[in-house]
Amino acid sequence: MLKPTHPLYKPIMADLQLSNSSLDSLDHSPKLLALKELLNECGIGLTESDPDNLVNAAGHRALIFCQMKSTIDLIEEKLFKAFMPEVSYMRMDGQTPAPKRVPMVKHFNDDPTIDCFLLTTNVGGLGLNLTGADTVIFMEHDWNPMKDLQAMDRAHRIGATRTVNVYRLITLNTLEEKIMSLQKFKLQTANTVVNAENQSFATMDTSVLLDLFNLADLSPAAAKEKPGVGGVDSLGNVAVGGAKSVLDSLGELWDDSQYNEEFDAEAFVSSLK
Repeated sequence: MLKPTHPLYKPIMADLQLSNSSLDSLDHSPKLLALKELLNECGIGLTESDPDNLVNAAGHRALIFCQMKSTIDLIEEKLFKAFMPEVSYMRMDGQTPAPKRVPMVKHFNDDPTIDCFLLTTNVGGLGLNLTGADTVIFMEHDWNPMKDLQAMDRAHRIGATRTVNVYRLITLNTLEEKIMSLQKFKLQTANTVVNAENQSFATMDTSVLLDLFNLADLSPAAAKEKPGVGGVDSLGNVAVGGAKSVLDSLGELWDDSQYNEEFDAEAFVSSLK
């Protein structure tokens, strides 16, 4: 949020006056504009006079996750109150007293008239059962991919009766691209280290566990002397090699071309044809 104390406040305000615009216009905040359009497509925030109003017959309800409390403030003040006053919502962040959080969750799940729940990922991303919602929207993303995955699971819990759709709003040519790239790399790392052969410690010998911390390469002869290391153990399980072999199997961090291929909207749309 641009404040008068910002060094660029005066020149920006001068430019806005010249263009007959204001700082509160959604045209200057692509993410808020995209969020408004996405909520409208879900049937949230449409008025009776809106020609595209299809009435929220499906009862779509959204969880909107942000990293920062200030982002929730922006959504609440600059979008909901200013442009979508008909939207009913609740919010939960670090300033919400702990004893009030569970009653708020129960209220949201039991009251279908509440359209949205604004949450910070740290507060609302773990331990809550928010099956009343069927849409999850990420305004911001965490460096730790598991936090985002846990946040998705708030709506996709036991007791959920509808398909949950997840949307990520990502701004082009910003830090968010690096965050998503690192998320992908970390998930790839986790899937390489923990796989079908070693996901349970019960199937791993002690020697295999200890060898995960050994960076030295093992010769074929040494591997034969240590069954379960880089081969098949006495139980017939395919065991992992040393930590160095695990690291060697990991990919590199994404470059720009890989990112563009993975998150290119045009390529996704063309795949649907």
